Amino acid sequence: MSAAGTARGAGRTSAVRTTLVLGATGTTGGRVAARLLAAGHEVKAASRRATPAEGARAVRFDWYEPATFADALDGADSIYLVAPVGALDPAPVMLPFLRQARAAGVRRAVLLSSSAIPAGGPAMGQVHEALPGLFGEWAVLRPSWFMQNFTGDHAHARSIREEGLLLSATEDGRVGFVDADDIAAVAVHALTGDRAPNTDLVLTGPQTLSYDDIAALVTEVTGRQVTHRRLTFARLRDRLAAEVPPDFAELLAGMDRAIAEGAEDRTTDTVQRVTGRPPRGFRALAERELSGRL
Repeated sequence: MSAAGTARGAGRTSAVRTTLVLGATGTTGGRVAARLLAAGHEVKAASRRATPAEGARAVRFDWYEPATFADALDGADSIYLVAPVGALDPAPVMLPFLRQARAAGVRRAVLLSSSAIPAGGPAMGQVHEALPGLFGEWAVLRPSWFMQNFTGDHAHARSIREEGLLLSATEDGRVGFVDADDIAAVAVHALTGDRAPNTDLVLTGPQTLSYDDIAALVTEVTGRQVTHRRLTFARLRDRLAAEVPPDFAELLAGMDRAIAEGAEDRTTDTVQRVTGRPPRGFRALAERELSGRL
C-alpha cells in the first residue's frame, strides 16, 4: 500500500485503551494529549514533574531516570514519543525505553522527528530507523519548522518582542512552516487509526515562506516593525553557543544553513490527506497568537 493510502487508513479511529504522551507539557505533547482526551481516549500525561493535566493521569517520566519507565508504561498500549530536549544522540537513551515498552505490551509508537532528518540520519534518525523493528504499528512525524517558534517563549519570539528582530542564517531560504496544532492532529490520527501509517509523514504548512516574509507578516499583523537580520553561519553558531552546548549550537546553525541552501523549500499534502482539512497558514497563526501581544 502507498504511503498516501496508509495515511488515509490512519484517519479512521478505533478505541485505544491508553496512550502515554511523553513531553505532555510541551508544544506538541500538550496538544496531542488534549485532542486525545477530547476524542474520548484515556491519556497518561508524562513529564519530569508529573504536571497535572485535566482529564489525564499525570505520571512522572525522565529519560535519564529508568526507574520512572515502568509506572509510565503500565497500562499503555500506544505512545507519543518526544526525544530528550537538546540530545544530539538520543538513541542510546531512547532505545532501551522502547524495548521495555514493547515488552510491557505497547503495540503502537508515534515518534516526533523532523523534516530535516531522514531515517538513519543523525539525532532522531537513528531512532526512526529502529522503530519498525521494535513495533508492528508505528509512524514517524517529520514536521518542517514550527510556526510556534515565533510565539511564546521561543528564542525567535523573544528577539521579536525585545528587539524587533528576527535573527537567522537562512538568507533567502524558504520553509514550509507548520502549525503545531496540525502536527497534533496528524499525531492523533496516527495513534488511534484502525491501521497505523507504518511510514514517515513529512508535514508542512500550505506555503513556503522566507524569514523576510515572516518578519513582514508579523509587522503587518501586529503593527510592530520587525526586521529579519541576516547572520553568517559562524555568527549564529556563536550566538547560540551562549545558551546551548557548542555541539548543539553547531547543529542548529547548520539547519539554518541547510534552509539557505533550499533544503526546506517544499510543501506536502500530508495534513490534508490524514486529517481531511488543509493545513493552517502562518497569517492565521499570527492573528491568533501575536495580534495585540507585541
